[in-house]
Amino acid sequence: MANTKEIRGKISSIQSTQKITRAMEMVAASKMRKSQHRVLASRPYLSRIQEVISHLIKGKLEYTHPYLVARDVKKVAFLVISTDRGLCGGLNINLFKNVFGEMRQFDQKAIPSVICTIGKRAETFFVHHKADVAASVTAIGDIPKVKDLVGIMKVVTDAFDKLEVDEVYLCYNKFVSTLVQKPQIVRLLPVVDPKNEGARAAWDYIYEPDAATLLDILLHRYVESLIYQAAVENAACEQAARMMAMRNASDNAEELISDLRLIYNKARQAAITKELAEIVAGAAAV
Repeated sequence: MANTKEIRGKISSIQSTQKITRAMEMVAASKMRKSQHRVLASRPYLSRIQEVISHLIKGKLEYTHPYLVARDVKKVAFLVISTDRGLCGGLNINLFKNVFGEMRQFDQKAIPSVICTIGKRAETFFVHHKADVAASVTAIGDIPKVKDLVGIMKVVTDAFDKLEVDEVYLCYNKFVSTLVQKPQIVRLLPVVDPKNEGARAAWDYIYEPDAATLLDILLHRYVESLIYQAAVENAACEQAARMMAMRNASDNAEELISDLRLIYNKARQAAITKELAEIVAGAAAV
């Protein structure tokens, strides 16, 4: 059995760690509430632009934009959004497993994949696993901004425009609740009907100045909105996952401290009993 001094040292060390995890839990909880507000504030805009895109797909367009045309798939791209920091449970690894599953399905069809990443964790993971990482963005912070994502957006859209890839998939974690974050893999390009509400009567918008100009701007804005919304959702998931991970760590530390205190008391009792036995034995010898 370990001596009491060693056990006291372990208890003190765990208590110090517990203070850190509790502080990190409170910080993550505060950031999560702010991130959740940003998610809820940005969803109405995305919902409305999705409605417009859905109308365009169902209507009889006088101009067919390349983003609306499906191609023979010869190469695909995955835009993976992760966190820059760890200590958020299995949030990142669960998403990465799903991405690898999709990549394997394309590999079985002899279709190569290329990876673009947002977040340090995704970049490190896919580089380590020898994936073809074409571009990456890191350090976007707890509050994603469009200006920080413009570069990676352009890389993805340019690759599609130049026929370097035929499909682009957006991979991120969707914020459902504090306890639930769902990995999502959705096709970004070519654009699919976001509402998927079935067939409607054939109709179209009246365009001014012309359909080509407006559709090009609208569809680029739609793709940018999807990527930005995914980054915001993933940021909220990060804080929620980190808060729960730190709470679990604090609870586990408390259980470990309780067990060590029990061991400490037993060791202390054994030491006292031994000392009393030695005193009694010495007195009897006299």
